[in-house]
Amino acid sequence: MAWLRYSPSWARGTDDLYAFGRHLLFLIDPELAHGLALAGLQASYRCRLPSLLAKPTKPLPTKAFGLTFPNPVGLAAGLDKDGAHIDALLALGFGFIEIGTVTPKPQFGNDRPRMFRLERERAIINRMGFNSGGVDALVRNVERAKRRGDGLLGINIGRNKGTPNKEASKDYLHCLRKVYPLADYVAVNISSPNTAGLRELQEEQSLRQLVGTLRDEQEKLAGIHGKHVPLLVKVAPDLVETDIDAAARVLGDLQVDGVIATNTTVSRDGVEDSRHVDEAGGISGAPLMARATTTLRMLRTRLPDNIPLIGVGGIMEGADAATKQAAGAVLVQTYTGLVYRGPVLIGECVEALRRRKEARSGALPLE
Repeated sequence: MAWLRYSPSWARGTDDLYAFGRHLLFLIDPELAHGLALAGLQASYRCRLPSLLAKPTKPLPTKAFGLTFPNPVGLAAGLDKDGAHIDALLALGFGFIEIGTVTPKPQFGNDRPRMFRLERERAIINRMGFNSGGVDALVRNVERAKRRGDGLLGINIGRNKGTPNKEASKDYLHCLRKVYPLADYVAVNISSPNTAGLRELQEEQSLRQLVGTLRDEQEKLAGIHGKHVPLLVKVAPDLVETDIDAAARVLGDLQVDGVIATNTTVSRDGVEDSRHVDEAGGISGAPLMARATTTLRMLRTRLPDNIPLIGVGGIMEGADAATKQAAGAVLVQTYTGLVYRGPVLIGECVEALRRRKEARSGALPLE
């Protein structure tokens, strides 16, 4: 990950040291900067250096999937793939974080370079390809985490690159069984554009078979472990309306606990003039906002009311989080926004959602 280069307007309210570090990281390769940023965050957490951590976030309790989140702003999957930085990330003020995507076996992912900054557009192209230390390594990391406070943990699961779709359910089942006792919820990633053929699992019959199999296993695991861990499905922003209709029909019939809308997009709308436009991979950040929110809104009108949605994709400021909620999301997630804004974005989003809640309740006038 790479934090945005120093900007007086965006650095306002953050520590000078943090802003300077962000500037330096933005001068180097994005994937190298990703690792260095996480290492720095981990070091600051261990040393309790407030200059590199966000200000405390005021609670805004939010209920979804039978869980109570201390606030509705979360970290999307992809930043901490192996769950090695859970405590440090929760300390930033997130109401929940989602780690992964994790695969059964360790894998390198796609060849480097595989991450590109689109600075002018406030976006990132990535084609990481589920680089993962494997589910056993992630489980060890989660077991070591202290998890102080109320922040919740989602674990995002996927299939290995070499597993054909006809056998994909075995990979997902393996991961589900491993992470079930440790997760507050489990997210099923069938929508990354960076693993060949993965998005085919969103087709109606494939989706019904896979999610039906996982729902059956979820019920068995609930009996074994004495608790119900919600199962969510993460979908792509590039589905056409008929595909959204089909996905909503399947997910509603199978009564999944929730849906995450959305993953990254393969569309190049809004970045046509970028020097990285021809790089393969999914785009996240500001150009994804409209497309992801449209998919979110369409799903909300098609899914049963008892299936909550998490809105993710393009949240760069507090107003974007409020827009997601207005489109039907109960919770929201950010990742690329954190890259470009830093931890200040978390509190900004929480406060925007608080203001919206108060306005809707009549405590504040609607603007």
